[in-house]
This record gives sequence, C-alpha cells and structure tokens, in this order.
Amino acid sequence: MLNAKEIIEHNKNLGKLMEDNSMLVVFAGQMARKSADEDFPFTPNRNFYYLTNIAENNDIALLVKLHGRVNQFIFINRYDPVYAKWNGANLDALQVSKLSGCTNVLFLDEFEANFQMFIMRGGVKQVYLDLERQKFDEAWTPAECFASKIKEKYPALKISDAYPLIASLRMVKSPAEIIEMKKAINITDKAIQELMKQAPKSIGKTENYLEAYFDCVLKQEGASDFAFETIAASGINACTVHYRENNGPLVNGNLVMFDCGAEYDYYKSDITRTFPLNGKFTKRQLEIYNIVLKAQDVVAKHAKPGITTMELNEYVKEFLAKECIKLGLIKDASELSKYYMHGCSHHLGLDTHDACVLGAKLSEGCVISNEPGLYLEEEGIGIRIEDDLLITKTGCEYLSKQIIKKPEDIEAFMKKNAYK
Repeated sequence: MLNAKEIIEHNKNLGKLMEDNSMLVVFAGQMARKSADEDFPFTPNRNFYYLTNIAENNDIALLVKLHGRVNQFIFINRYDPVYAKWNGANLDALQVSKLSGCTNVLFLDEFEANFQMFIMRGGVKQVYLDLERQKFDEAWTPAECFASKIKEKYPALKISDAYPLIASLRMVKSPAEIIEMKKAINITDKAIQELMKQAPKSIGKTENYLEAYFDCVLKQEGASDFAFETIAASGINACTVHYRENNGPLVNGNLVMFDCGAEYDYYKSDITRTFPLNGKFTKRQLEIYNIVLKAQDVVAKHAKPGITTMELNEYVKEFLAKECIKLGLIKDASELSKYYMHGCSHHLGLDTHDACVLGAKLSEGCVISNEPGLYLEEEGIGIRIEDDLLITKTGCEYLSKQIIKKPEDIEAFMKKNAYK
C-alpha cells in the first residue's frame, strides 16, 4: 500500500490543475446488492482511492482550492455498533488520517453543510465531479446524481468534469506505484508457472480445471483479487479475443491461452501467455507464435516518450500484415483485421484498462501493455503474448521480463516440471 506522503502528493498535484475558488468532490461508491440480504464485495472508485488510500463504501473526498490554497477533507461513516458486530468496524478518523495524510476527517452527515459553507461563505464558483461514463445508457453514478442535485440548488455554480484532470495524473506512475505493480506481476509469474506445470495432466479435462490452479496461487501468494476475469482459452476458443466461458475441452496437441493478472493493493498486472498443453509446439504453432513474439519486439522498439498507443498499433499492424502476406493468409494489408483485430497497448495501473487521456502521448512513468496477437480461426490457433512495459526517459523497460515466453524456454520448463 502507498504511504500517506504519496497520497498527499496526488492531491497536491491535482490541486495545481484545478481553477482557483473551486472544489472537487469524489465518491467512493456504494456497495452493490447481489440478492436478498447479500452484497457484492465492495471495490472503491479508483479515482477516490487514488486520492485517499481508503477502500470503504459511501465515503466522500473533497478538495477545496481557495485563494491558491488547497485543503483536503474526507467524510466517513460514523461508528455503528450493530454493523461492527456483524461486518467489522469501519475505519475511524485517526486510521483514515494515517492512511491518507488528511487532517480534516469528518462524518458523512456533515458533508452537505460543509459543501454549502464553501459555496455561500467561501466563494466557491466551480465544482469538479468525476463524470466518467463508459456507456450512454448505463445507470447514473453517485457523481451524476449529485450533479443533478446541485444544478437545481445552485444554478449559478459551474460544474466541470474532473476525470480528465485525474486521468492525466494517473497515467504517470510514481516509483512507489511501480513497486506495487511489480508485486502483482511477481504473483502472476508464479501462477503462470503453475499453469505450465499442470497443463499436461489437465488434458482431457476442461479449461476451468486448469484455471483453478491460477486462482489457487493468487490466494496463496496474497493477491487482493484478480486483476480482471481470467481468460482461459484453448484451441479455437483462443480466437475469441474476450473469451469468457472457460469451460471448453483441453485437447492434446492444442495451445491454451491465458490472459490473466493479479491485483495487489488495487494495482494490477496484465499478462498473457500461450503454450502447448502437452509441452511441445507443433511446427505451425511455432511459426505463428514467433511472428507474435517478434511483433512484441516491434512495440518495445518504438515505445518511448512522445509516441501514442495508437501509433504503436500502426507499427504492429504494418509488421503483422507483411508476415501474414508472406504466409499466404492475406493478399493485402487491408485484410489484416481478419487475423488481428485489437490494439497492442493500453494503460495499466489501478485499473486494468487504466485511466488515460485519449490520444495523449506517452511520457516517462507511463505503464502500458504490449499485447499483439494472431487468430487463425480456420486452423484453431489463437496466440496472444502480453507483457507490461514501463516507459523510461529514452525508451521502455519490461516489468514482466522474468515471465518466460521464448518457445524453447516454455518447452524446457514444461518438460522439466510436468506432473511435479
């Protein structure tokens, strides 16, 4: 977990981007109901977590900038002895202050009075809210509901979207954040090794049987969660980019593709490895695999400050198109989408597809995925190889370089460790 100094720095940097005489409100989010009296596990809004280091539902972060001076407030639940008896006590003010570095910790029932005070007496003219929306018709977020409420009560108040400001900061990781991500990567490495060890004896079973070994290692190694829903795709199933069923048969001679990751203190890893279930690539599998591996080199060669992820993908598409033409799979580069249909890079951090400013150039400290692939549905071969890259001053560094991927290394590892 990051220390309070890091969180204070996050707020300080955000304050510099805010207009004077403004305040920013970010909601932790609410626990979603699953069914009857059961809730889904709570996960905090990542922008809230980035600014507070706190992962409790209903809390509110407030950042106020008046006359050039920035102050942070966090509003938390009051102690409820009945809730504590059943579910454990919420963090108290002292604990929240220690985690976040915030000295102004108040209770949720005090939020509205303080919000109004800063408008009526403090001179706040503008309010920033996290108004990120992925889909047009999805349910309103707490921030959107609050925006509707204050528009009615304070019609002269200017409402602005805080998401682009926070996203611009989250794109660049601090050394402490990189350490958290490396912990997630190391756990993922151990889990992938276990998958390769168990693959041969899983032949004849189903994808989720093998996936269970990945799940087990993550829990044993202290991961807080999965980075995302694991993709365990064998044979033709690997040709579906976001395959989710994970229940297909594991057939001798097929490849299996695992797109997987661990979450450590909410920071993610995102790794894909494709390997033969029986520990030995066929000639055709090896041919396609090596093309994808070389496509990764294309990304790593061009990944540096000043380039965009979209430009990186154009380099990958140019390379893959030439290779597919050589193989006789296509006649023209315009046909590549039949075999490669996604991007090669996305930002990574507190979210698997992390907050970013669309089209922004990479800079030192950005962490992105490197994930080209080829999907030959007619041959039942789907191959994606994915690593996590840190952008440095002059280029990039593989954060996941220890996770084996050369075909000869995979074969040697599986031969040595199978059934152990």
